[in-house]
Amino acid sequence: MGRPFGDREHLVRVALLFAGGFAVFLLLRALLVPEGFGVYGHFRVAALDANRQRPLVYAGRSACAECHSEEADLLRSGKHARVGCEACHGALARHAEDPAAQKAVRPDSRSVCLVCHEANRAKPAGFPKVVVADHAPQGSCADCHRPHAPTPQ
Repeated sequence: MGRPFGDREHLVRVALLFAGGFAVFLLLRALLVPEGFGVYGHFRVAALDANRQRPLVYAGRSACAECHSEEADLLRSGKHARVGCEACHGALARHAEDPAAQKAVRPDSRSVCLVCHEANRAKPAGFPKVVVADHAPQGSCADCHRPHAPTPQ
């Protein structure tokens, strides 16, 4: 049997190769990772300031409920209680500031409802899904269902 570490030059070469690879990694990381990345999580700190500069486009549910309390109450009591108003009606910050500046659009319920409720194997078993051709081949979903509390009318 030979001496342990008898051929140290092989170990030194592997150690130098590892150290060189690590040095290259640190150099690339310093060059490619933006400043402030990871301070508050997995994003750049400067992204917060950049996002604050952008104008608000969503008003939020409470802004809608200030003027549309009947719909908000109906929504709160129905199966869509956790769905925000702007998920279906679009971004309405301008409408909330000045209703004359932007009119809230009543969406085409057939296309909006099917975004979530079209039959798809990926959706949970208890989630309400429809096969459009079998359920209602024509017409609007709102013909039979109230969008804010979607039990059949």
